[in-house]
Amino acid sequence: MGSVSLNVASSRRGGRRLACLCSPALLNLLVLLSILSTNLLALLAFLSPRAHPVPAATANLSTTSSSSAISAQVAAIAREIDATRLVPHRAAGDGGGTTLPLELLLFLSLHALRLGRDARLGLTHMPAFVAHACFSSPSTLALLAAFATYAPYAACPRNATLPHRLISKACEPLPRRRCLSRGPRAALPSSNMGVDSHRWVKPRHDHEFLIDDVLRLAAGAGKIRIGFDVAGGAANFAARMRERGVTVFTTVLDNAGKPMNEFVAARGLFPLLLSPAHRFPFYDGVFDLVHVGTTALAEGGSPALGQAGTEEALEFFMFDVDRVLRAGGLLWIDSYMCHSDERRQVLVRLISRFGYKKLKWVMGEKAGTGGAKAAMYFSAVLQKPARG
Repeated sequence: MGSVSLNVASSRRGGRRLACLCSPALLNLLVLLSILSTNLLALLAFLSPRAHPVPAATANLSTTSSSSAISAQVAAIAREIDATRLVPHRAAGDGGGTTLPLELLLFLSLHALRLGRDARLGLTHMPAFVAHACFSSPSTLALLAAFATYAPYAACPRNATLPHRLISKACEPLPRRRCLSRGPRAALPSSNMGVDSHRWVKPRHDHEFLIDDVLRLAAGAGKIRIGFDVAGGAANFAARMRERGVTVFTTVLDNAGKPMNEFVAARGLFPLLLSPAHRFPFYDGVFDLVHVGTTALAEGGSPALGQAGTEEALEFFMFDVDRVLRAGGLLWIDSYMCHSDERRQVLVRLISRFGYKKLKWVMGEKAGTGGAKAAMYFSAVLQKPARG
């Protein structure tokens, strides 16, 4: 049977060495006992109560950075959602004389999750919400109260224009209601709804591009299949694009009591009820083409319909347009009438910042507006670059 020699150096004075002979079986037994004792001590340390609790900050550091960031964001959102419950009560007690209906307060109350706490989001209740702009002024709050005043489970009141008045004041999303919707308001005549079957088909002005010319520009960037028209009115652009096999979503707001959404739907087109200040409810990079004109660029991001947005609001609007447009897609700025040179410069700087490729670019003075305050028409077809 073999042996193992251990040479242990003693002090440096004598320089002698101590030698011992140990059998392999004894050495293996010692190693096994050391491993068992180490594991036993670790187990006892884990099971024993801690003398000093770990601070919350230290506990947070023990988690991964990504989960900590997500938990912090979810907690902040939950606190913000919970705080919004107080907005209606504060508004009702401000002395403005507006009493909020019980249906609205019921809708805004927190509803407990049936399965308890959501482990992913950290929420125990599902909140409902209404835009803060709905409580920004007594007049808007009065409109919201009128919108939420109804008999539950009965027919909804005949106030079809009221939702559009609220949305035009950036009061969206609106609360849901427990009433039955009514049918169409009236007949849908096409004589005074702004139908135009010649624009984008026949040349009329230098700043108006033709649809077929624009689609040819997109030949090298992939097929144009789906588009988005912001503030498209009677959806004439969507109608012309449908004739060429392109599906276009159109944001529509009723104007002067005209049932524009119903009219667009009657044409077999898709109307999207959306205010100028609302974030586009689409995923990133889903559209092959985005079409914007004077109304969209003038009111984009503005707090209410009919008001010009600030330069910052225009930037937020254009960045949202860029978000929903795919790489290689086309941004069509159609006959934007700039009454202010500063606003035109803001738009030009944004286009330069985005790095779009200029496929078409036309600027011209509007007839009859010469002088220092001359209005300028601006049209362009731009291609979004691929970004890493």
